[in-house]
Amino acid sequence: MSIEFKRGSLSEQIVSEMTKRIHSGLYERGAKLPTEQVLIEEFGVSRTVVREAIANLKAGGMVTTRQGVGVFVQHQTPLRPFWIEEARLGMVNEVVSVLELRIALEVETAAIAAERHLPEHLQRMRASLATMSAAIEAGEDSIQADLSFHRTIAQATLNPHFLGLFNYLGELLIPRANLKTFALTGSSRQDYLDRINREHAKVFSAIEQNDPDGARAAMRLHLSGSKDRLKTHTAN
Repeated sequence: MSIEFKRGSLSEQIVSEMTKRIHSGLYERGAKLPTEQVLIEEFGVSRTVVREAIANLKAGGMVTTRQGVGVFVQHQTPLRPFWIEEARLGMVNEVVSVLELRIALEVETAAIAAERHLPEHLQRMRASLATMSAAIEAGEDSIQADLSFHRTIAQATLNPHFLGLFNYLGELLIPRANLKTFALTGSSRQDYLDRINREHAKVFSAIEQNDPDGARAAMRLHLSGSKDRLKTHTAN
């Protein structure tokens, strides 16, 4: 049965599908790919299209050809970079999954920041808290101040990899950037944001006091609270 392709050239779509199969392990490393004729029948395309797709996979280092034997998945195929599908972040379950990722990352980030922060980091955190408070009072969105607060904590670890990962994920880490989370939790916008900023203040206080255990606990409470409130919504 052929697969229907809707966008992009046929060879590009076949490359995409076969790449997914290689990364998922459906086509194992070192394994021989289905024959050209099998691929023609499966995808419902011409021999030329299949050969173009195989050539592109070969150029990308995904497969290798053995004369008279067939096409094989490379033993050392390039690893697929980590990514989060932004289109799915309008769904509560996906936002909960991202919050679980944040908990794993940011709880320890806060603890390390409590041990290593510099005075300028504390100054930036205070400024973010003040900016967020002002935005809340003005009835404005505070996503950028929220991001700035968490980004400064990552900077305060003095480990560039924490900051690099945070910057890569960016606004994906802030649930209300994708959902009206205050509405889902039954809170008014201002009450919801006030609670978030109070939780931020507790994280800041622990970091300021060089208390890694307190920073871990405060950050876990902050992020787990958001996750639990959303999970309660999905259960209703």
